[in-house]
Amino acid sequence: MIEKLAYSLGRNDEEPNIELAKTKNKKGINEIINGLNNPKEQIANDCIKVLYEIAEISPELISEYAGNFIQLLKSKNNRLVWGSMTALSKIVSFNPDEVFENLDIIVKAYKKGSVITVDNSISVFAELVKADKKYEKNVFPIIIEHLEKCRPKEVAQHSERAFVCINDEPRRRAAGYRRSVRYGLYVGLIPM
Repeated sequence: MIEKLAYSLGRNDEEPNIELAKTKNKKGINEIINGLNNPKEQIANDCIKVLYEIAEISPELISEYAGNFIQLLKSKNNRLVWGSMTALSKIVSFNPDEVFENLDIIVKAYKKGSVITVDNSISVFAELVKADKKYEKNVFPIIIEHLEKCRPKEVAQHSERAFVCINDEPRRRAAGYRRSVRYGLYVGLIPM
């Protein structure tokens, strides 16, 4: 599979990587996972592209690799960090316990991450809250705090990402934050 990556083919576009993401071949997916550790940054970057595209199409095919993605959140390679958070946002529902056990790593990546990392972190947090009520106490306040402090232009998009976890209980908890609502844009989070 590595030989079919864009870099291996001498290509400067993402089309070969997007095509590879359509694979259902577990052995090939494992080879792509191993490629994340390739010393050539271009290979690792192409591999993460393939994997987050697989996560979008068939997340169950890579759900067992949540631990790999979590560890990559510590990488100095920003593409691997935001690509891993993107993949995690699609597979967290398959492995919520493993993701929650590594919440400190995810929060650290969220706090120092790029815009793409932050965007996908909010999805990871929301999917955790949605996956099991036991995560709500620790994770929902992170979402609320983020919405209080993020840039005004991000409030609507991040509220939309967070909305997937809203049911009656988080809605009641969010109502306690009513006074801190900035610009009244917590769409769906606070009953008006």
